[in-house]
Amino acid sequence: MHYDITFIGHMCYDEVTYYNKPGYIAPGSAVLCGAAVAARVGKKVALVTRLAKKDEHILDALKEVGVHCFVTYSDETSWMYVGHPGDNVDEREMILKHNAGEFRINDFPSITSTFVHLAGISSSEFPMEFMSGLKENGHNISVDMQSFVRQADPLTRRVVYSDDSRKKEIVSLMSKVKLDIVEGEILTGSNDIETAAKEIASWGCPEVLITKGEGVLGVINDEVKFEKFSNRSVVGRTGRGDTTFAAYLSGRLDRNADWSLKFAASLVSLKMEKVGPYSGNLQDALDRMREDGRT
Repeated sequence: MHYDITFIGHMCYDEVTYYNKPGYIAPGSAVLCGAAVAARVGKKVALVTRLAKKDEHILDALKEVGVHCFVTYSDETSWMYVGHPGDNVDEREMILKHNAGEFRINDFPSITSTFVHLAGISSSEFPMEFMSGLKENGHNISVDMQSFVRQADPLTRRVVYSDDSRKKEIVSLMSKVKLDIVEGEILTGSNDIETAAKEIASWGCPEVLITKGEGVLGVINDEVKFEKFSNRSVVGRTGRGDTTFAAYLSGRLDRNADWSLKFAASLVSLKMEKVGPYSGNLQDALDRMREDGRT
């Protein structure tokens, strides 16, 4: 079986608490947002994940939009607690309360895929042997660097953001890399996204995308491109980066990087105006591109 894009990563439960309003528990993860985008714009999409058998129902929303799910059963499903101790929603503490475990090369099914994207919620998912194995098996792989800078303490399970000594080796395996401005500064020491993206590209990856509040920057074969977001609200801010990159990958299946970056910026702008994963279709995104003057 051949797929356009295969997403790999933990599905999880997000347990979110706030200082002054009710919280919630709901299925989440980078792969949830990403796979939904690609499927809704008409791509043939697979998901490779790990979770407890009793929680397999959390995949139903993806199956409903046509994502084919390949599951390795683990003892528990990943569970991320996100607590906001004050009014500032950007200040939060994160605890990886449960963890579905590392991927192994035999977790990857007997399929082919034009792109394979690794999108983890913490550094406990993708060991070097797994990534190297995918590359050696001929897969065109990309990665979300969140998968390495989010590091859970083995005893307290508290998540902190920290550099990863393997970063250059990891990036050199990839055809594309996704990160945000915070992760870029952690990995390079620079809070300027162009500087950070250029340095990461110099580690051996031809396409690097970094998101920030204003838009998305790409360094594509040493050329710098930037597209502003056009969203009129931020109620759907969660999943911004995952949505941007999945839209970009969907475009790159048959279009150039310039068009794909424009498409991604417009689609994610539409997504940010509504809570939850992207719920539109391809035509909605193309219409938004025209509205944004990107065609």
